[in-house]
Amino acid sequence: MSTHKSVEFKTAQPNQWLGLLGGGQLGRMFCMAAQRLGYKVLVLDPATNSPAGSVADGQVLADYLDDAGLAELAQRCVGVTTEFENVPALAMETLAASIPVSPSAFSVGVAQNRIEEKSYISGCGVPVAPHAPIRQAEDITAALETLLPGILKTARLGYDGKGQVRVKTLDDVKAAFDNLNQVECVLEKRLTLLKEVSVIVARDHQGECVTFPVAENHHRKGILATTIVPARIDDVMAAQARASAISIARALDYVGVLCVEFFVVEGMGLVVNEIAPRPHNSGHYSIDACVTCQFEQQARILAGLPLGDTRQHSPSVMVNLLGDLWFDAQGNEREPNWPGVLAMPEVKLHLYGKEQARVGRKMGHITVVAATLDRALEVAEAVRSLLGIGDDDD
Repeated sequence: MSTHKSVEFKTAQPNQWLGLLGGGQLGRMFCMAAQRLGYKVLVLDPATNSPAGSVADGQVLADYLDDAGLAELAQRCVGVTTEFENVPALAMETLAASIPVSPSAFSVGVAQNRIEEKSYISGCGVPVAPHAPIRQAEDITAALETLLPGILKTARLGYDGKGQVRVKTLDDVKAAFDNLNQVECVLEKRLTLLKEVSVIVARDHQGECVTFPVAENHHRKGILATTIVPARIDDVMAAQARASAISIARALDYVGVLCVEFFVVEGMGLVVNEIAPRPHNSGHYSIDACVTCQFEQQARILAGLPLGDTRQHSPSVMVNLLGDLWFDAQGNEREPNWPGVLAMPEVKLHLYGKEQARVGRKMGHITVVAATLDRALEVAEAVRSLLGIGDDDD
């Protein structure tokens, strides 16, 4: 059990300021949720015109380790959270000396390193994929052959498929390790996956936990493409996934919103892939399909308010919108057919306000909210067809 604590949480009053490290789309949706509760949001981010900065009540235009910027955040805000896991731990530790920070620098630090992350999760009694750390070339020995074929992943800074190389032989591992500049890595055994699912868990500073329904995730080129909720798994496995997510949050003494990603593995059942110490792409559906969304939970926790009801009131399918859609087959820029999409009554469109579309860049998402899951899947397929979104890899 972690004993890393920040300053005591107190209930924030409307019109007080909540601080946010990071200006991306997760921060944008946090700002909107916090503002609905009556709070003001101050974003610290080095970029102008960021998705979160453009809707926040204020922005500190500074680097995450800028002393003056952090001091202003600490002075003006009653608490600070983050919208991405690679924020420097030192920034969070600096803030935690004077105001509540959720999640803690310790929790984020565990999630920033895949080796530590797997060790911590295993210590909770929750299964992870067979793996081995590779910190130097000498670690690549014949003993690793039991993990092949596998995937070599950088221990830090990997997301959306980045920093991952599929390997079949020890020579492949050596070459991949060299190509990754011999940074600290972990070699994972490639497993036969039946599904990928995730659970969003919210835990407040008093230790109260709630979980959202289990989401079923499908990817394209390593990037989340589609999320189906509720996941098409049996009730026993769904309950196990939610219980495991709570166990991990409690073991980390986690305060905030945490995503736990699972593989459903043939012959093994649920195996944790990784954790994300923040709201997650697979939880975006909750904005339109749940009583309380993941971003409102993040704001409630930071403000010292009771957790909200996570009940899902409508079956839902979320479709990610990548920058590819803004280009035709010849590479010419175009605007996707939003009027056609919005002519479908079950569709909710969320665009993130990014000024420049790039291939593979997350520009927005569509949530289909329908009376039945079959209908939601049908409409999602119609959306994909209209926009020219290809099939998922899995």
